[in-house]
Amino acid sequence: MEKSLDQIKKPSSTKNPYPSIAIQGPRAATKDANLAQQKHQKIIDGACQKFFKKGYHKTTIREIAEASGMSMGQLYHYISSKDDVLFLIYQHMQRVWHNHLIQSGIDDISGPQERLNKALYYTLEFMIENKDLILFIYTETKYLEKNHLHVVLEMDDKAVVGFWYKLLKEAHIELPDDAHVDFFANLLSYLMVFFPLRGWHLKGQVEPQHLDWLVGFIRRGLGVATKQGAA
Repeated sequence: MEKSLDQIKKPSSTKNPYPSIAIQGPRAATKDANLAQQKHQKIIDGACQKFFKKGYHKTTIREIAEASGMSMGQLYHYISSKDDVLFLIYQHMQRVWHNHLIQSGIDDISGPQERLNKALYYTLEFMIENKDLILFIYTETKYLEKNHLHVVLEMDDKAVVGFWYKLLKEAHIELPDDAHVDFFANLLSYLMVFFPLRGWHLKGQVEPQHLDWLVGFIRRGLGVATKQGAA
């Protein structure tokens, strides 16, 4: 079942889960990092409520302020534009996805091929549970201004594609060279959003067997023995 915004798990830590990436979000006019993080989360939650219903362009900054429980002056204390809000939402998606993997126990799996298998399954679960969030990001990110878009694409390359690249290398998948590993890491990143982007075409609800089918399809394509499920 798809989760509402209130049910989306918030990250338990503000620590950057990808140490190799210097994630630089909007600069808040406060030196209190924890307060800025809390306010940014309120802005994300409020903005998503509006964006999911009205879309990015039809939602005004004033509506975001009201949904966030802030005045216009307070809102501009923590962001400088609507682009900043969209950028924050993208950061939020990466944090809650990583948090979902951690809470699912991905770091406790010692076998690299089994870790890859579970990462595929858990990521597909996350994408289905947060369908509105993923669909919004993939349809609206193109509206970011050039500087924000460059950073978002860099984040995606290092944090998402880089995540799958690392798992493929650790699993010792037999691929000719690093260029092939990079290609399949990008392909996995795309296949993970199949259900939010194309799930509407399936008759009825997405079932656990659909996840098994897609994970099995991926593993066979990679030449890895298939295991059913990842519960």
